[in-house]
Amino acid sequence: MPTDLSENHKQALNHYVRGQNLEAIKIFESELAISAGSAKDQAILLNNYAAALNKANRFDDAYKAVQKALGLDPQLADAWCNLGNVLTQLQRFPEAVAAYKQCLDIDGFHAIGISNMAMAVDVLGKEELALNLHKMAVKLDPENEQTRTNYALSLLKSGHFEEGFREYEWRWTTYLKRKGMDRPQWKGEPFEGKTLLVTTEGGYGDMLQFCRFLPQITSSPHSGAVCTTVRAPLLRLLRHSFPDQVFTEEKEGSASPPHDLQSSVMSLPFALGTTIDTIPLAGSYLSVPEDIKEVWRKRVEEDLKDPLLLQKKSKKRPLLIGLVWAGAAHSEVRTAELANRRRSTDLGTFAPLAQALPNALFYSVQIGDKADQAGYPPSGMRIIDRTRQIMDFADTAGLIANLDVVVAVDTSTAHLAAGLGKLVIMLSRYDQCWRWMKDRIDTPWYKSMTIYQQKQPFDWSYPINRACRDLKRISNLIS
Repeated sequence: MPTDLSENHKQALNHYVRGQNLEAIKIFESELAISAGSAKDQAILLNNYAAALNKANRFDDAYKAVQKALGLDPQLADAWCNLGNVLTQLQRFPEAVAAYKQCLDIDGFHAIGISNMAMAVDVLGKEELALNLHKMAVKLDPENEQTRTNYALSLLKSGHFEEGFREYEWRWTTYLKRKGMDRPQWKGEPFEGKTLLVTTEGGYGDMLQFCRFLPQITSSPHSGAVCTTVRAPLLRLLRHSFPDQVFTEEKEGSASPPHDLQSSVMSLPFALGTTIDTIPLAGSYLSVPEDIKEVWRKRVEEDLKDPLLLQKKSKKRPLLIGLVWAGAAHSEVRTAELANRRRSTDLGTFAPLAQALPNALFYSVQIGDKADQAGYPPSGMRIIDRTRQIMDFADTAGLIANLDVVVAVDTSTAHLAAGLGKLVIMLSRYDQCWRWMKDRIDTPWYKSMTIYQQKQPFDWSYPINRACRDLKRISNLIS
């Protein structure tokens, strides 16, 4: 921290680095109201204020503040980098790249600027340039957790899994400094006679995707005991799907089961040396208890007998399509919250599906804030909402098992359906998650999943049009 800053400025920065953005913003605004320093000092103050606004998700305000900073000092490299960060959040990637270039024209050794520019050009499809820029950033600042984690994400997105998962371990330095990691991390070594605790990381979808690695550990002759902690809504499903595994409920504030080693579930690919060719169980690995499947079979059968839900002129059984149009907010994790805003939409976006398949019967599999939209669907869409009868993921799996196909944005339900081996059409945001890689509609993670990515930020027209085409083909196959 520069020593010539005012005490208020220093105090605001201290709040900012601790993630206390609202407190930082208040002090920055007070300081801006009374500060009468030089143009350069004002520019630095405005730029730091913009950074706090950006972290508080006030992107338009952040944009105005950083533009004022650059108006006072066009040679402030940090401000150009900050402008690039704001433009990235606004999904204005070409402009973000131009801002990062301005930063680097002033300071060619600006490691964060280089790393963030790499992330932006990667979204624009310039994979080789992105990886080269990441390497430059890491070389300039090899101990910086942000540049290393950014590099990891680009490696994973490019399919370099072994190196990517190794670099991805740097995320622990960024996120809460391995909170709760009170035992040595397991890194793939033999552990006969010891107990490994596998812990939850991320959301439900992350556990559903990465739990597939558990049998690979326990089947080794060199393994000891393995216990995995999961959130309560997953327990019934995972205990049935992996009867040889031990799952315990994760409860905040409760003590962990006794263990000698520890690993996050998302660190298992690193420990196991996973490559794109060695991902296990891409066909299916989740299963539904038969009694739950039967309960949901009867419910769907009951729906199919309702004359109000069926097309009178059609003799075909309608195609049964599950819909998920929004993810969970994850407001406690900023990056997850922002990604959710970009991956989510509204039920109205799915209106063309009903127009393309007038005989189809849709089921809401939407849980959470936007679930009530099933009560007022787009014109012509016949949709059934039984989500109030869903108690956990085992129930969701029971419903999905009785449908023909699921159309979903990038949510845990997409992972669940594909893990069950159900046909899934996933509609993905423009800056899609690393796990879906790039320039492909299939995925090595799930054989039954097809992915359609936005061609432009926030524009769902291409994914929806492709989903309509695929659903017509599926409907013809089952008729």
